[in-house]
Amino acid sequence: MIHIAPTRDIATCRQLRRTVFIEEQGVSEADEVDDKDDEAIHLLAMVDGIPMGSARLLLSGDTGKIGRVCVLPAARGTGLGAALVRGAVEELRRWPGISRAKLGAQTHALGFYERLGFTAEGPVYDDAGIPHRDMVLAL
Repeated sequence: MIHIAPTRDIATCRQLRRTVFIEEQGVSEADEVDDKDDEAIHLLAMVDGIPMGSARLLLSGDTGKIGRVCVLPAARGTGLGAALVRGAVEELRRWPGISRAKLGAQTHALGFYERLGFTAEGPVYDDAGIPHRDMVLAL
């Protein structure tokens, strides 16, 4: 059973991010860890009570930025990532004045986000040594 909800368990979210971004993808700790966790809304994705993914939401003006989306390898291909992004979008819709969602997608994941309704905009750019492109969704 999948359960996705806001959490205050930032340590678990950081451990999931460490596993995916630092250990698996080779992102430096300096690039992954920043000072924005304290101001963010964190979502934790649980499968049968086990933490398997997370995402971080930052609010700025009329935009909710979805970031640090990660799913452990064992849960990939199960629909958990899509459920996590849908959960992030639903959480953003609860915030007054937030009219769009934005994220920086790794280019290999553009199709994944397009299937969830996001549209790519702007050029490809480098983030932590990985090509990304911004994507937006009107709420």
